[in-house]
Amino acid sequence: MTIKTKKINGKELEEIKARNIKGNTLDGKVKKYKVTVHLGTCGIASGADEIKKQVEKEIKEKELKNIIFTTSGCVGFCSREPMLTIKEPDNKMITYYDLDEEKVSVIFKEHLIGGKIAESLNPINSSSELVSFYKYQVSRVLHNRGEINSFRIEDYIAKDGYKALIKALDKSPQEVIEIVKESGLRGRGGAGFPTGIKWEFCKNAKSKTSLKYVVCNGDEGDPGAFMDRNLLESDPHSILEGILIAAYAIGAKKGYIYVRAEYPLAIKTLENAIKQAKGYGLIGEDILDSGFSFDLSIFQGAGAFVCGEETALLKSIESKRGMPVPKPPFPANEGLYGLPTLINNVETFSNVAQIILKGANWFNSMGTDKSKGTKIFALTGAVNNVGLVEVPMGMTLREIIFKVGGGIKENKKFKAVQIGGPSGGCIPEEYLDTPIDYEKVQEVGAIMGSGGMIVLDEDTCMVDFARFFMDFIQDESCGQCVPCRIGTKRMLEILTRITEGNGEEGDIEKLEELGKMIKETSLCGLGKTAPNPVLSTIKYFRKDYEEHIETHKSCKALHRKAKIKKV
Repeated sequence: MTIKTKKINGKELEEIKARNIKGNTLDGKVKKYKVTVHLGTCGIASGADEIKKQVEKEIKEKELKNIIFTTSGCVGFCSREPMLTIKEPDNKMITYYDLDEEKVSVIFKEHLIGGKIAESLNPINSSSELVSFYKYQVSRVLHNRGEINSFRIEDYIAKDGYKALIKALDKSPQEVIEIVKESGLRGRGGAGFPTGIKWEFCKNAKSKTSLKYVVCNGDEGDPGAFMDRNLLESDPHSILEGILIAAYAIGAKKGYIYVRAEYPLAIKTLENAIKQAKGYGLIGEDILDSGFSFDLSIFQGAGAFVCGEETALLKSIESKRGMPVPKPPFPANEGLYGLPTLINNVETFSNVAQIILKGANWFNSMGTDKSKGTKIFALTGAVNNVGLVEVPMGMTLREIIFKVGGGIKENKKFKAVQIGGPSGGCIPEEYLDTPIDYEKVQEVGAIMGSGGMIVLDEDTCMVDFARFFMDFIQDESCGQCVPCRIGTKRMLEILTRITEGNGEEGDIEKLEELGKMIKETSLCGLGKTAPNPVLSTIKYFRKDYEEHIETHKSCKALHRKAKIKKV
């Protein structure tokens, strides 16, 4: 389909912003309410689509003229969906949660018509107990959550969207890179490599054809992780703007956003965002009359966990089997189709526009000495407040779990927190005061990863938990190298025997030996970190293993029998 492009400049973007702010401002003369139903995947799965229909029906049937109705993506509090937020004429925000048809009727009767907060529904406001979920967070990357309709580029522009791109295009590419370097931003995909340095490597790389690529890694495969999905669904233009700035900085003309096909709403939102950006001339030829041209496409992955590894991801885009390639050369020098390629993940790109707009010092004023800014985590498991949280680097695990997360469900005891997905590790209670940064987390046997954080209570069998992740890792191994392909299978066999009550003396030592061998000899980063869940649980919860072996205890309640094929 041909897209009609309206060529605009910076001044016209400001005019669009002004028109949108005016259109969404609550009229002081007439008492108006802005009602927003949140339609992220979590909300839709909980029935938010039906809540939206009911709200629209109530407004129409009651002929209410004092309501501005809109939708947004997820606001983070996933365990309380479906949710609805009311912005009152004085800008006070009240959020109603766990909604159903009866509750929506009460909201209209008491709040939107009666003019008084429906206290019987115990909404989230400044005095609510649940406000602690938001109180201890710092929304930088998520600063637009609940505030914009992700299908309207005008909403993003009204919140200073694409203003950073204008600012970047007024600078030289090297000046843009220096700002990112000075900010201290590190890659949010797991390894934590300094973003500005990676950009500089790619900018200085020699291309055989003068062509370079930018690739956004949205292949979020960790069980329990949904950070990238949320950003792609709720604030797609923040990602597009970051990609555009990066492309200008390194001299790229073409880019891809790699998203797993299991994220249909994210893909739909992205397709719409790219179409709208092209329609405004923000993607395409001679962007903002700057002479800079860039085209962007979506590439859908087929769900292979290994394609989260950057070299495997590039092979997938090339329509080849997604298998890691030894490094060096690094993608910054020889990446997609053998040409210099910059790869950052979704959250990394979402940070960029704010850094350019507000400055490096604004960004690095928060965080630790080596880990600046904020980090988004998918807080899940045996915690009261399940959801997407953004916290300052340096906040402790205890603060995240017990302040933001509201503590352990059913007042049970905390046992461990697993960070970093299948390649991460389990951290016990004695290290709950560990501040979150790349180095500190690694010191206690885990990795930051992309941001998965699974909380475990006293009822969790750590052997079975390790077995679950080893089952996942073994199933997702690309099979290219023997240590990962066969080594993880042997570890899974031992773990399965132990959880079935058939463990033997020496099994723990075999697991340790296999784990160390796999870490040292696997080809890619995924293989090298594959044994982490097992090694960390043996280190901190060895008694769980010993109890199984000594008493032949079986995990009857938790055990999910692994399907193991003989090699």
